[in-house]
Amino acid sequence: MRYTHTVLTLLLTLHAAMAVAQTWTEVKSDPAYLWGEGTGATLAEADRHALADLTSRIAVQVESRFDVSSEERLRNGQSEMKSYVRDCVNTYAQATLTNTTRFVLADEPAARVGRAIRKDEVERLFVTRRNKAADMVLMGLKAESEGRLDDALRQMYWAHLLTRSLQRPGEATFTDAGGQTHRLMVWIPQHINELLGQVRIATLRRQGDDVELGFTFRGRPVASLDFTYFDGRDWSPVCSAQDGVGTIELAEGYQSGRYQVKVEYEYASQAHIDKELEQVMRLEGSLAMSKASFMVEAQQQPAAQPAAQPVGSFSHTPAGQIAAPQPLAAADARAYADAMTAVQRAIESHSAAGLEPYFEPEALDMFRQLLFHYGRPRIVGTPAVGYYQKGSEVVARGLQVGLNFSSGARRSFVEDLVLTFNASHRVTNVAFGLGKTAENDILNNGIWSDTSRKALMDFLENYKTAFALKRLDYLKTIFDDEAIIIVGNVVKRASQMGVEAQAMRFADQQHVRYARYTKREYLRKLERCFRAQEFINLHFADNQVYKLGKGGEMYGIQIAQDYYSSTYGDQGYLLLIIDLNNPQLPVIKVRTWQPEKDPNFGLWTAADFR
Repeated sequence: MRYTHTVLTLLLTLHAAMAVAQTWTEVKSDPAYLWGEGTGATLAEADRHALADLTSRIAVQVESRFDVSSEERLRNGQSEMKSYVRDCVNTYAQATLTNTTRFVLADEPAARVGRAIRKDEVERLFVTRRNKAADMVLMGLKAESEGRLDDALRQMYWAHLLTRSLQRPGEATFTDAGGQTHRLMVWIPQHINELLGQVRIATLRRQGDDVELGFTFRGRPVASLDFTYFDGRDWSPVCSAQDGVGTIELAEGYQSGRYQVKVEYEYASQAHIDKELEQVMRLEGSLAMSKASFMVEAQQQPAAQPAAQPVGSFSHTPAGQIAAPQPLAAADARAYADAMTAVQRAIESHSAAGLEPYFEPEALDMFRQLLFHYGRPRIVGTPAVGYYQKGSEVVARGLQVGLNFSSGARRSFVEDLVLTFNASHRVTNVAFGLGKTAENDILNNGIWSDTSRKALMDFLENYKTAFALKRLDYLKTIFDDEAIIIVGNVVKRASQMGVEAQAMRFADQQHVRYARYTKREYLRKLERCFRAQEFINLHFADNQVYKLGKGGEMYGIQIAQDYYSSTYGDQGYLLLIIDLNNPQLPVIKVRTWQPEKDPNFGLWTAADFR
């Protein structure tokens, strides 16, 4: 199957279309433009001054249309509206205006630079921000409906920050599914506190200085939620709860009748993925949500644990729901249970001694890497392992492990450990699960065959685990030699004025530059990344999987992906087009990543590749 991407074609077309540009003298005399000039010893310094000059002129133009009366800003008893407007406009300048037209008027060492923007483009900047805020609200509502409270809170809070920085924030609205219209400035903070007010946190158990907490939202275990806690000495880094369970590690010997926990909603450390948002966050500062703090009783609360499931195979009902597994031979069940007992013992003792009878060599290497080089895992909760048939193999699910990373960007995660056994009762694969929400999205889709559903689950889990365990060898096998691999990067500076820069200005309104890699180039890039990071953890949310209309078992997977590592983190949208005609050998035909939805075409889909 041959694929050609429409966006790449658009970029090539624009190179020819923008061949004619106005001179700087014409721009300055044209009333349709706002402009600024700057000088300096270097082009970079001159450009910063030109941008500052342009920002000041924009602020003067829009000041009379700014509405901050709902929250008058005072300094020493005097209104600081002018200062606020200038700083607010600067958030647009830092994030967006760097991709406006730039003219190099004199080169170094006495550099002089001009920056210009059309006046009608200024209003578009505010409209784009307003639309982005509304889009974030909708994504937050979807995450809320799926129990992904971390994604819901993040999207809502970020939308609130962007709304506050609009010219007329009181006019920004959105219409919910019931047809009711809400003013964002009022509705968002109210809704965030409503969400937080429906969170319950309870102590499940304490073992030494490790405490397991149970997190529910609207009476059900949260799919995912981030939080910090006071450990007796200081506040912790951000930790993650998954499927209703999170862990905290107290200072040695710390005893307290209650634990202080704060639900994370700001995600300031991730704001750098969107320069516009990052600037607004600096301008607005931290906005307190009254219901984000919890005092959790240290006394253990009884937690209902799911019963272990018998060994069996999935089948689906006409409605697409997975039916109860059918038990297999008792001797086989005993062998798998013995293996899982050995695995739990190895995690608890942090020793792989005696595991050889239960693992194939490659899988044992993976487990040792997990045990010794990935966050020092520990068992979380009371394991309730279920065993399910997959062809000649059996998959074990239900064992949760907590992972703590103490260097770099300190983080804590909870992951589902998924083990695959062959007919000889030996482990052939180790993977991190997707979480119950994503599992249900795929396994309960009765439109696809059992084989395809399980192959999709295996693929996504192995893909996620390959990054965690830095399995470059596995990634080499799943990318097609001719795969289309496109990665979006935030553009920080525009090149010198010319045809190429003009094309970028119009084709790349959201200051994102897309680079296409060959398989070899991309894997080389990953290899460098793997070497530089202590840990990498992928969190998938908002999974949308669909079957393509041709090519047999071809699937498109759109995923909102959170990427965490020891030195870097981001959020974006992943598109994978997978060939599953051979379920044992999945092949990635297309892999794209976008930091945000493009204002012109949204998210890439399989329809963009033919």
